[in-house]
Amino acid sequence: MGQAPSTEVDRAALATLPKLGLVRVEVSLPNWPYNSLNLILFAEGAAAFEELTLSHGIDQLKVQTPDAWPNLFRQARFLSAVDFVQADRFRRKVAEEMARSFSQVDLLSFPLCATRCSPSAITPAILRSLCEPASSKSPKPARTGLPIRKSPSKILSPAPGSHGITLIGRLFEEGTLGRVGIALERAFAVAAERPPSF
Repeated sequence: MGQAPSTEVDRAALATLPKLGLVRVEVSLPNWPYNSLNLILFAEGAAAFEELTLSHGIDQLKVQTPDAWPNLFRQARFLSAVDFVQADRFRRKVAEEMARSFSQVDLLSFPLCATRCSPSAITPAILRSLCEPASSKSPKPARTGLPIRKSPSKILSPAPGSHGITLIGRLFEEGTLGRVGIALERAFAVAAERPPSF
């Protein structure tokens, strides 16, 4: 939280947590190649949209850049089964490490860098704007199957765009996530804010 890509918004939200009754504890995660887990995401996405890909329906989608979903679906058809199995083994290792972290804390907090994410980093998994949380050394929570809540705190920042903080909770403890997220939104008076199209 003390270095880029975190922002003043992230630090203000973090500073507010003790006022809400939470105790902050620093947790470190191993320096592993978490981006290699993208292979699983791309393969699962390609499998889900296989019919659309084989029928050339994805050719009609508007965004056709190299890192857009249509091209990721096409490329994923050529992934190695061995690489997929190895990535799945690594996913299990990451899940075990996250379980170890959650033996010490109830929630993890990462900066939300929604305005700095590339399209290829946005995934359908758990409906989170996925970008590297604090650094490329941090696992993306959706890859580990953990519940996520994105709390807006736009009111804190003079810059336009989406700002907030990401909270990551233990498996099946979405209630804790929801309570803390709502408390943060109320603390910054943004609980009632909605994008114009909603």
